[in-house]
Amino acid sequence: MARWIALFRGINVGKAKRIAMAELRTLLETELGHSEVSTLLNSGNVVFSATGRPTAIKLAAAIETAIEQHLGVQSKTTVISAAQLDAMLAAMPWDDADEIASRLLVAVLREPDSEATSAALKQLGEKDWAPDGFAIGPGVAYLRCEPGILDSKLAPAFEKLFKDRATSRNWATMKKLQALANG
Repeated sequence: MARWIALFRGINVGKAKRIAMAELRTLLETELGHSEVSTLLNSGNVVFSATGRPTAIKLAAAIETAIEQHLGVQSKTTVISAAQLDAMLAAMPWDDADEIASRLLVAVLREPDSEATSAALKQLGEKDWAPDGFAIGPGVAYLRCEPGILDSKLAPAFEKLFKDRATSRNWATMKKLQALANG
C-alpha cells in the first residue's frame, strides 16, 4: 500500500473554510476507502495509505470532490507520494534548513510540468530576492524568507504568481509530514 500526503490550500485559515480534522479523517476513510489516515496540525495536512495504483491527480480530484460534497468546502488539494516528499526534502539547497525552519517555505506545485508553472518559476528565478533566497527542486519551489515570512518580498510575489497552483508549508511542517508518512 502506497503512502500519500494531501495538502489542502486555505482551510482553517481565519473563519472561512473550517473543517474539523476528525471529519476529514473520517471522510478519507469511509467515503474514499483510504487507511492509516492521520492529520497533522489543524491546517489541512493529511497522510494516508491507498490501495491499487492511483495517481496523485486522481487522488486529489476525488478528495476535492468529496470535501465539497460532504463538508461543503472548496479547497484545492495537492497530493504527493511519500517518495516525492522525500525527494523534495532531500533536494533542499540550504544546509541550514533546520535552523531557519520557520522562515523557510516549501511550495509544492500542483502542475510542476505545465508551461504556466515553468514561466512563473523562470520569472521568479530571474530576480535577485536578497536577503531572501529562491530555488527550484523536484516539484517544488523553496522560499527562504530571511526577514520572516510576513516581511518577505519573495513570499507575496510567489503567492501573486501562483495563487492556487501551489501550496506551501514551512520546513518544520514538511519534516513532520515526512516522519508521519515514513513512520
